[in-house]
Amino acid sequence: MKWKFADEPDEQAVKDLEHQLGIPRKIARLLVRRGVTDYEQARKFFKPSLNDFYDPFLMRDMGKTVDRIEQALRNGERILVYGDYDVDGTTAVALLYSYLKELGAEVDYYVPDRNTEGYGISFRGVDYAARTGVSLMIALDCGIKAHEQVAYARDKGIDVVIGDHHTPGAELPPAFAILNPKRPGCPYPYKELSGAGIAFKIVQAMHARRGGTIDKIMPYLDLVAVSVAADIVPITDENRTMTYFGLAQLQAMPRPGLKVLMKSMKKNRWTVPDLVFILAPRINSAGRMDHGKRAVELLIQTDERRAEELGLALEDNNRLRRETDSHITEEALRIITDRLDPDQYTTVVYRKDWHKGVVGIVASRLIEKFYRPTVVFTYSEADNLWVGSARSVKNFDLYAVLDSLRDYIHRFGGHKFAAGLSVKPENLKPFIRAFEAKVREVIPEELRTPEIEIEEELDLGEITPRFARLLKRFAPFGPGNMKPVFMTRNLRDTGFARTVGRDHHHLRMFLTDGSSMHSMAAIAFNQADKYDLVRQGKPFAAVYQIEENEWQGRTSLQLKIKDLKPGDPLVF
Repeated sequence: MKWKFADEPDEQAVKDLEHQLGIPRKIARLLVRRGVTDYEQARKFFKPSLNDFYDPFLMRDMGKTVDRIEQALRNGERILVYGDYDVDGTTAVALLYSYLKELGAEVDYYVPDRNTEGYGISFRGVDYAARTGVSLMIALDCGIKAHEQVAYARDKGIDVVIGDHHTPGAELPPAFAILNPKRPGCPYPYKELSGAGIAFKIVQAMHARRGGTIDKIMPYLDLVAVSVAADIVPITDENRTMTYFGLAQLQAMPRPGLKVLMKSMKKNRWTVPDLVFILAPRINSAGRMDHGKRAVELLIQTDERRAEELGLALEDNNRLRRETDSHITEEALRIITDRLDPDQYTTVVYRKDWHKGVVGIVASRLIEKFYRPTVVFTYSEADNLWVGSARSVKNFDLYAVLDSLRDYIHRFGGHKFAAGLSVKPENLKPFIRAFEAKVREVIPEELRTPEIEIEEELDLGEITPRFARLLKRFAPFGPGNMKPVFMTRNLRDTGFARTVGRDHHHLRMFLTDGSSMHSMAAIAFNQADKYDLVRQGKPFAAVYQIEENEWQGRTSLQLKIKDLKPGDPLVF
């Protein structure tokens, strides 16, 4: 891994903030890097308020959307809430469906089948809406490129409202209304909402129109927090506010469906990584291994006994998902190893019998192994298409690459770093060649090596309880506010280094530095190969995060080591 120091923050802003807040200089430097330069911004960052939510009617077409929903409520029209099968889609559907149900709406929900319908609004979904008498369909987390499907719905007399956060194409679908902060001409001040975030803004707008105060709809933010974490959208600005209050709701009074997924973990405090690695995979497993509607059914459940039954089913799905993705990853690694070319700029693997529900996970695992833009394909008999998931390396715009290769692609959509796509059989190998050539042409050389960005260099003596308490208040962490990484030179183990874990893959140490002569416990996961380096007694440098370690009822600070380098180099 490359070690890289973050850019220097504005020196005057650091001095001003240090003085205004009475905080350590290096905490002030961390804040300025996050755009916090005065007292009010610091207040909003450290303690979000209900007043920090933006007016939902600033979003283009929001007034039109609320008017149409209210009309449907007055007239007893049947409403269909439509959403994708991933965490963001299912949480968005559950959120809006639950609110409309509380208002007494004639409302139903629909989630497409991953294997037979694929991503986004499907013709089958529109047919279901028409067959069941739906006159208003609200599509969440999808639809911004569904031109043909929206036109098809319109021809059947169905008004479609699109609530999507994905990047629009050059033309917008012929929908009744489109809620998307990224659409041209939308004045909404924050552009990075999740799909469930947009669902919440609809609820906020309807609640405000009815004279309600925002504190009454806070219980819906548990779903938004899960969606923000799972969809890897920036945890900045309004997303940070939503996640802050959503985590508080999860902690205090989660809905029954989330409560049943949480209770087996016995955690005292839930964080964004917990949502990403514990809750999200379980919710996602429904769409991957069974059907996404099972997740919605769990998330809208008010009966705790029924929630328990549905939660157990999702746990079973998640176990099957883990076994399946592990097996396919092993097969993919064998395929790549058999034809390994160190000069390749990309990784593309395909096999007809791989499970469609886990190819995205496998692509992410291959990125960890080979660190190259990656696509994993499987075959859809029903569509006669190779369907795949693409994943990128840090800071490389994979979506732009796929957009430039649209002549080879049947359909694609997604984000800068992750996308789904389908390719006709005759175009699979031409696509693979073109993908390799395009990435080779445009990727900067420095992006081909994994990199750790270091925010500050510390002496161990600077890691005081107060420093750690202030650092803890930077949470919730995520894109746009990643947990800070620090670096210390001249470290030595005090003689207690040992490998730990069931397979002894991890390295536990007790470190001291040459400057302050302070010492701290440290853990380096999956770095047992560094044991000899540490035990030599020679100085080394480490990059790490500061965390709390809970053990037998006691809490202490420790360093979570990201990487070690021998010696005391001045430049990395």
